[in-house]
Amino acid sequence: MQPSALFALSAVFGLVFGSFANVVIWRLPRGESLVAPGSHCPTCGTPIAWHDNVPVLSWLVLRGRCRTCREPISARYPLVEIASGVLWAAAALRWGASLKTAFAIALFYLLLILSAIDLDHRRLPNPLVALLFTIGVAGAAASAAGLSACPLTGGATGATALLDAAVGVLLGGGVPLLAALLYERVRGRTGLGMGDVKLLGALGLFLGPHVLIALFLGSVVGSVVGLATRARSKEAAIPFGPYLAAGAVVTALWGDGLVAAYLRLAGLA
Repeated sequence: MQPSALFALSAVFGLVFGSFANVVIWRLPRGESLVAPGSHCPTCGTPIAWHDNVPVLSWLVLRGRCRTCREPISARYPLVEIASGVLWAAAALRWGASLKTAFAIALFYLLLILSAIDLDHRRLPNPLVALLFTIGVAGAAASAAGLSACPLTGGATGATALLDAAVGVLLGGGVPLLAALLYERVRGRTGLGMGDVKLLGALGLFLGPHVLIALFLGSVVGSVVGLATRARSKEAAIPFGPYLAAGAVVTALWGDGLVAAYLRLAGLA
């Protein structure tokens, strides 16, 4: 397949699956079925016809309102769809027609869903984190069998890739867990949720030792945004999941280049 065709196809599928991501984001935290009933207006409950359920386009045509009750439909619906399309296309652009693209898409897609849920409910559902971990294990196993899948960074294959994934889990889950326990012991309150620790452990399978870059980037961005938010409201809760997700996406796409640039600046390469 030509790169341009793969890029376009990935973007289209990303938009379509972005629509389902909105379903998961709304229903999973509420304990609702993901398959029944079909898509409906959250205000009046009217089923949404197929022509009103076209990603992004339908929202624009309806001017962000339900066709039946005319209540506003959040702009986050098309934004999630667009973000999904962009992330799928970015994976295809970075890794081309390869197994890594499939695992990168799974990673980016689940991180998008987890981020939105964390923003809404201040939690990272265990079933989604467990699914992410399971996919990462499958990717590491594929790499151990000689296929290039996970970790996405580092370029290792075979037993070395499996070792990188194991190290990534230990670093991703172990370092923040120790930091969280130390913070709680010193300050007497929780500083990092266990959901974030579990997510970092799962990210280690996809990023290997580079998971520390994701943690660093997420911490920097989260601190800057957190300070700005606290300046306006000292009671504002700050979910860390979206920042970890952003750091993981950046690391997956450009982590190898960031490490190479740092080594050159440090005179080590």
